[in-house]
Amino acid sequence: MVVTRKRLGDLLIESGLLTDEQLMVTLKDKPRDQRLGDALLQRGYITEQQLIEVLEFQIGIPHVNLFRYPFDPKLFNIVPKGLAKQKMIVPLKKDGDKLFVAMADPMDYNTIEDLRLSTGFHIETAIASKDDITRTITRYYDDEIFDDLLFEEPETPLEQLQQQEELIDQDSPVVRLVNQIISSAVSMKASDIHIDPQERQVVIRFRIDGKLQTERALPKHMQAMLLARIKIMGNLNITESRIPQDGRFKVTIDFRPIDLRLSTLPTVFGEKIVMRILDLSSSLNDLAKLGFGETNLQRFLVEIEKPNGIILISGPTGSGKSSTLYAALNRLNNEDVNIITIEDPVEYQLEGINQIQVNPNVGLTFAAGLRSILRQDPDVVMVGEIRDKETVEIAIRASLTGHLVLSTIHTNDSVASISRLLEMGVEPFLLTASLNAIVAQRLIRRVCRDCGTRQPATEREKAIFSKRGMTIDEIHRGSGCAACNMTGYRGRIAIHEVLIINAEMRDAINKEAAPTVFREIAEKSKTIFLIDDGLEKVKQGITTTEEVLRIALIE
Repeated sequence: MVVTRKRLGDLLIESGLLTDEQLMVTLKDKPRDQRLGDALLQRGYITEQQLIEVLEFQIGIPHVNLFRYPFDPKLFNIVPKGLAKQKMIVPLKKDGDKLFVAMADPMDYNTIEDLRLSTGFHIETAIASKDDITRTITRYYDDEIFDDLLFEEPETPLEQLQQQEELIDQDSPVVRLVNQIISSAVSMKASDIHIDPQERQVVIRFRIDGKLQTERALPKHMQAMLLARIKIMGNLNITESRIPQDGRFKVTIDFRPIDLRLSTLPTVFGEKIVMRILDLSSSLNDLAKLGFGETNLQRFLVEIEKPNGIILISGPTGSGKSSTLYAALNRLNNEDVNIITIEDPVEYQLEGINQIQVNPNVGLTFAAGLRSILRQDPDVVMVGEIRDKETVEIAIRASLTGHLVLSTIHTNDSVASISRLLEMGVEPFLLTASLNAIVAQRLIRRVCRDCGTRQPATEREKAIFSKRGMTIDEIHRGSGCAACNMTGYRGRIAIHEVLIINAEMRDAINKEAAPTVFREIAEKSKTIFLIDDGLEKVKQGITTTEEVLRIALIE
């Protein structure tokens, strides 16, 4: 009797993980040589864990969780690191003449045969997620780097480090250590790497989904070599440790271009270094993928398609303002539009857009650059940040002469931005003539799709929703799994507050009314505030009430 194996797409639909429409769109758009599972993952329709569970059922190969697996370190000598990284393989255990391995693609028979010939073992396979395998390779294969460095000579004077070839030699332990730290941070989807010198050790921390996590602690004597290597990569002065320095460099991790912004800061125990990771291959260029609610997205699209005026995006550092600006510019970018930006620094380089880097050392400030931009016949101008009265006045002048101006401002919400601009000394009549809209934005963590479960809402949560005129019965919450590092959250999404400056708001600005008046007008015009957008995402099962209350106040 011939057993017919069900197709992957049919199994996913039967499991309720995929709709017919999503399957048909994916099959139609994906390249011929791309596997269906990879195409579905790329579009975010399913998670890797969901795909593995369905594949386990389809092909009968078990899946294994590597998060707390009891590995035998001796087995890592059997499978070379290069092969493990290239083919996504991790050796699990040895039983007689059998070698059990975890693979991201257990149907890759060529790799299995190569492994059998090179090791002499009969190969038994299991499925594991790519993230799980990458974390394991980073954790176990790279321990030898630390072994090499643990017994180095005590700290070397920085003046001597400049002459040492090992800071440049790609095979030296310190170079491999820095590469491994960056590679590990990228694989864990960190946004920043913190190297914190302390009295007796150096702590490496990653910011993942907005939260700092300690990755490892290194001996104090490794501090000078580590900092010197990073400074060389960023083209900084390695002998200068008394003043802050800023730099930038690019690396390629697994064939992906990664841009790193580098900042040093003198502290009591040495220089602290922070590296901001800018993944050039994963920059979001689609407004629809930024987390805008349907109403807010329509309001924002109407505003950015106006021929002139100012649109401001407000929020603290790290709230995703730049991503929203770049996505808006990407939508406006076509051959018949001249777009010029002035930024500090230029984070992502966009094709077809003229981008200027601020350089105060030669007098190229936001205000000076903006003046010159206006002589370049622009249609759309993006100013990285409005910091002072001079910059905002030139931006207003640009908008009044027929240009669309996009910029950011550091305030807590959209209403506070109006007060901030008035405090800067901007004339109210100029503000009302030029300001079109203000978008407040924050980033909140998503509930992990692999371990998220429905739970009844607590009485307090019901009261919070009731206060905003909403109801809630169930809350989606993550219990913690290997995919989310036991946090219950994985990835982030933006919540927004789009304030349209209508006639009533303009009248209040001209009268320099109190902030409470601005808020009342915003409520009257059905503005969706940050707290409301966040609670709506809780109802949709995207995040939790705790996450929303962490960044938005309930009134």
